Formats: sequence, structure tokens, C-alpha cells
Amino acid sequence: MHDDLHQAIEVARSEPDGWKTEEARRAVQLTVDLLDRGDLRVADKDEATGDWLVNTWVKHAILMLFRQATMTTHEVGPFEFHDKLPLKRGHERAGVRVVPPATARWGAYLAPGVILMPSYVNIGAYVDSGTMVDTWATVGSCAQIGRDVHLAGGVGIGGVLEPPGARPVIVEDGCFVGSRAVVVEGVHLESEVVVGANTVLTASTPIIDVTGPEPVEHRGRVPARSVVIPGTRVKEFPAGAYNIPCALIIGQRKASTDQKTSLEEALREFSVQV
Repeated sequence: MHDDLHQAIEVARSEPDGWKTEEARRAVQLTVDLLDRGDLRVADKDEATGDWLVNTWVKHAILMLFRQATMTTHEVGPFEFHDKLPLKRGHERAGVRVVPPATARWGAYLAPGVILMPSYVNIGAYVDSGTMVDTWATVGSCAQIGRDVHLAGGVGIGGVLEPPGARPVIVEDGCFVGSRAVVVEGVHLESEVVVGANTVLTASTPIIDVTGPEPVEHRGRVPARSVVIPGTRVKEFPAGAYNIPCALIIGQRKASTDQKTSLEEALREFSVQV
């Protein structure tokens, strides 16, 4: 079935007005329904290599949806929304807890056991079981969030919808992302990473492991079980030397901190703010 949808989306893209056809509309609807149910993902992990592979055609389907859809008013109790996409429904049946006024868009997947405090999850996102999206946190379009993740208050997980071939933000199983941290531009947090409060991770942010005798620099990826905090480093400019932002890997989680309930112990151990 996925191959048929893939082909239909590619055919629609190959013609100037292909997105307007009834066949294209049906293919887009079915694709987004599959995303909504978790039967299709924007990106899949290659278990052999650990790499994440982007299903570019799925992103094309989402982009096509925005061209096809029209603005509609939706009323939910005292709230009124005016948008091109409806809200996600069926939370009780899916086993998801949604605290008012949390919202998730149609086309986002929430696995059983997910908890949404007042927060927002955008189309194409995948949030796996046991994960908490805390108050005022945002999960951007197409972001892939693993099992038993805690996105603390005010966390910003960026959306990566365009360009379609770009990798979305990946947060693997067991990660903890501290309050007001920002993870954008396809940054990949490998399993059980701890990110301290106010850390900003972009594709160009130097992520420097300072635990050994020499610094080791990463970009766009945080190795598994790393504990990361905000930092600065000096850079020379024509006008003088200035501190610019970076992120510092200051240690590794221990086996004793594998449980979510003891994450704060790991943070205290390295004097990391939550």
C-alpha cells in the first residue's frame, strides 16, 4: 500500500497541477491518515547502522496537503480555531492523556501512554509510548520522539518540513530535555541523552566533549547517554575576542540513572539545571 501511495504522490508532483487531481487528494488523505495512526513515519531508523532515513515522499504529501486544504473554523468547547487542518481526535481510545489546552494536529502520532501537558504537537511528528510533553513544550512538524522521553517545560523541538529531504529532529528513547532547551535543524539526540536547561542545539552548534584530556567536537548529533549543558568558547573576530555559544558534554549517565524517576539525580551529580 505504501508503494502505491508513494507512486501516486510522485506522479502528482511531476505535473504542474497534479496536486489538484482527485487521485492526488486521495493519496494525500491516506498518507496523512497513516501518519496519524502511526502506521507510517516521516523517518525510520536503520537498526543495522543506527542511521535515520527520511521518507521524502511523505514530506511531499504533507506539503501537498497544505496546498489542497482550505481554511476552516473548528470549535472545541469555548475555543475557536481557524486553520487548514483539524485537530487530532480519539485520545481516549488511543490511551493518551491530553491536559487542556494541549493540542495535536491531525497527522501527528501519539502512542499509548503519552502524556501531553498544555503543549503542542505538529503534523508529521511521532511521539512514542511513555513520553511526557510537559507544559508549553512544542514538538515541531515531523520530529521523531522515542519512548520514555521527558520534554520538560517550555522545550522547543523544532520542525523540519522543508527541504523535504532534510532529516527531522530525532530524540531517541529515554532522553531527558531540560526546561527551555531548544533542539532544531535536524539535530539527533541518541538514546538516553540528558540535555540541561536552556541548552540550544542547532545543526551548526559545536557540541564539545570535555570529559577527556582533549576536546572532541560533534555537530548535529549528541552521542548516547551524554549529559549536555550550555557553554561558550572564545572566538577571535576583527573587532576582538568574544564568547560564542556552544554545548558541552560533561559526562555520561550511569546505570543507576536509567529510571525516569532518578533523572534528577543524574542532573544533580553534574550540577545541571533542570
